Amino acid sequence: MKVFLSGIIQGSHSGTELHDQGYRDELKRLLSQHLPEAEVVCPIDLHPNGIEYDLGQAREAFFSLVEEAASADLVVAYLPEASMGTAIEIWEAHRRGTPVLAITPLRHNWVVNLLAGRAFASVAEFAAFAAEGGLRELVE
Repeated sequence: MKVFLSGIIQGSHSGTELHDQGYRDELKRLLSQHLPEAEVVCPIDLHPNGIEYDLGQAREAFFSLVEEAASADLVVAYLPEASMGTAIEIWEAHRRGTPVLAITPLRHNWVVNLLAGRAFASVAEFAAFAAEGGLRELVE
C-alpha cells in the first residue's frame, strides 16, 4: 500500500522561501502508527533540494510527483492555504479514483469540497480519525 503525502511547499510565496514543512513529520508518524504496512511517499524526502532545481529538473520532479499521487492507494493532503501543486496532485488522484483526505481550514474551497472524500480542520482532528480506526477502515 502506498500513501502519498501531498501538501503545501511554496504556496503563494513569490520567491524561494518555503512554508514550514514540520507537518510532514507528524503526518508520517501518524501514518506509520496507524498504517504500519504503508509506504509513505513524501515529496520533500524525494526532492529535498527541489527549490534549487533548474527548469528541466523541476519539470521532471513535478510530473513524477503528480504521477506518484495519482498512482497511490491514498492521498493525504495538508492545505493550511491554497497550493497549486497540491491541487493538481489531488485532482489527478481523484480522476483515478484514489481516495483523498484533506487537512485544511478551507472548508468552502471547491477543490477541497469536490475532490477530497473527507476534510479535517486540523492535524489533531485527522489524528483522532486515525486513532478511531478511520484510516484502517478506509483502506480495507
